[in-house]
Amino acid sequence: MTETKAPSATPEQDAANEATQSSPRSTFGTVKFSLLRWWMRDVVGTVNQAEVIEKRREDCLLTARYMFMTAMSAGIAVLGLLLSSPAVVIGAMLLSPLMGPIMGLGFALAIGDYHWLKQSARSLAWGTAMAIGLTALLVFFSPIQTITPEIAARTQPNLFDLFVALFSALAGAYAMIRGREGTIVGVAIATALMPPLATVGFGLATWNWTVFSGSLMLYVTNLITIALTAWAMARLYGFKTEMSARNTLFQNFAVASVFILLAIPLALSLQQIAFQTNAQRVIRAEIEEAFVPDAEISRLEVEFRGEPIIASATVYTPVLNPDAEVEVERALANRLGEPVELTITQFQVGTSASAAEAAQLSAARASEEAAAIARADDLAQRLALVAGVSEDDVVIDRTRRRAVVRAERLEGATLAAYKALEERIAATEPDWTIELLPPAAALPDVVTFGEDGPTLEGTQALSVIEWAASRTDIPIVLTGNRVEVENAAEILRERGAEIGVQVTSGPVRAQWGRPEGS
Repeated sequence: MTETKAPSATPEQDAANEATQSSPRSTFGTVKFSLLRWWMRDVVGTVNQAEVIEKRREDCLLTARYMFMTAMSAGIAVLGLLLSSPAVVIGAMLLSPLMGPIMGLGFALAIGDYHWLKQSARSLAWGTAMAIGLTALLVFFSPIQTITPEIAARTQPNLFDLFVALFSALAGAYAMIRGREGTIVGVAIATALMPPLATVGFGLATWNWTVFSGSLMLYVTNLITIALTAWAMARLYGFKTEMSARNTLFQNFAVASVFILLAIPLALSLQQIAFQTNAQRVIRAEIEEAFVPDAEISRLEVEFRGEPIIASATVYTPVLNPDAEVEVERALANRLGEPVELTITQFQVGTSASAAEAAQLSAARASEEAAAIARADDLAQRLALVAGVSEDDVVIDRTRRRAVVRAERLEGATLAAYKALEERIAATEPDWTIELLPPAAALPDVVTFGEDGPTLEGTQALSVIEWAASRTDIPIVLTGNRVEVENAAEILRERGAEIGVQVTSGPVRAQWGRPEGS
């Protein structure tokens, strides 16, 4: 029998077989190469690095405008903190120019430009010193030096503050690299920086070391997070070092040293944040362990500002545990390595599975009801104050969220003044209907018109007339030439006002008519 040998494989077949055998690795490599090519060609390749760097350098210059805007932003921020007004604090963010030098730090690190790095650091240092000095001076001469909730919230870095800085930096760096930066990006960056910086000034002025050190740590942590995030984004988008032979070893060492020095405080802050996050989880777990499975923790608050750690909790449980505080404190001291002062408020509820949840909901409703009553009482006090009457004269309907008060005559006050008082109160209570009923007073003297209708003053006068008509049961009569008086009457009637018209000569005037039945 003759043996038939299989023909030997060609080199092309061997290559195909090898590709088939290694297809998973080959496929992954192909996908990786395609993604890398897309990123370098379609993303990094579309960035004008020279233009981006030039703009960033301009933002890092230490100019009179930079110092002035930093000072104004810090002044507004500290006033917002003292008044505990988030709206005022947000207003300060619109002015803050701190984004420029901080982003400059990150980009300078990315390309290894020692001169730019030094320039950014100098601008940031002067701006920081200016902000702290001005805010400390304002607080020192301020009659308000109490620690408000807005100040207390910025005396200790936590995980959420770090995320605010991180996401703000990502958005800011992306917008700058892609050429889409604007005011809103600066606001996002300033949110993580200016309030803590103003709080540092508060702590300095009041000699409160806890506030000073805590807010300074928060400021430094956020600053470093933003700078290093900008560095990472710049490197991701292909910004490379420009070091050449003329760069000295000292410059290389200086850039590396700055990077390490920036990372050390961030690492310490991250270590503290990790400890606090883990401590809160451990405290909750130990409290749950001290009670039966059907128990519910309604509220848990933990303070890390001093020693010992202070924690308080509210627990709804079918079975009370009088020794819970001692047991949990002992367990926490062993697990955390630090003393913990714990207060547990226990409420006994039914033994059914839903009893704790029901009790928790009832407590929440009771808390909401108490808050609503307190808010209504506060509204009554403010309305009584602006109306010049007692609180008993203010009618509050909490069901319909409606408040009505009849104002006393205030010397020199016009109908426009009463309208402004009502609007000021209504702006603080957007969910309520506020009605300030004015006393008898003269209507606006003249409603002025131009070629295209009422002028600005005329429009304001019509607004006061319409408001006065809605707050009284007395009709209003307009007098004046036919064209203008009919135009004004039509505007007011469209707004629901009861208006009478008398055609005369001269400009449009308003006067009270006779009530029905008189």
